[in-house]
Amino acid sequence: MMHYCYMESPVGELLLAGDTDGLKLIRFPKSKRNQGPHPGWEEKREPLREVMEQVDAYFEGELKEFHLKLAPEGTPFQLRVWRALREIPYAQTISYGELARRIGNPKASRAVGGANGRNPLAIVVPCHRVIGSDGSLTGFGGGLDTKDILLALERKNL
Repeated sequence: MMHYCYMESPVGELLLAGDTDGLKLIRFPKSKRNQGPHPGWEEKREPLREVMEQVDAYFEGELKEFHLKLAPEGTPFQLRVWRALREIPYAQTISYGELARRIGNPKASRAVGGANGRNPLAIVVPCHRVIGSDGSLTGFGGGLDTKDILLALERKNL
């Protein structure tokens, strides 16, 4: 049974969803892939309490690394990219090209960007830490203003 709830955050209301396998979704309100609760999902906060507590601690600057059971659904390539995203240290950024090199596909920066854009676990899998090769903020499902807020928050709390 998939459970979901909404929580307030400094970047707006977040949608959280997960089941016994783990956390499956954290979605920004401005997400281009605005996936809401599906029919059959049950609105229930308690199964997602630990997620909410860790997300709150992140926004308070008290948590630099999430310790949650994750269960994102994606292709093998996407899952590899998302695992690599979790290795980017707090408050640091890398380019799409560097991320492609880290997963062993140095010419796959566009594909890495596509996988990054389909990341279902915003914040926890820190796709906001990937920037353009020229240092510019690019392509973020929650909006570039949200990406800027998250990066500024991390720099401030370093």
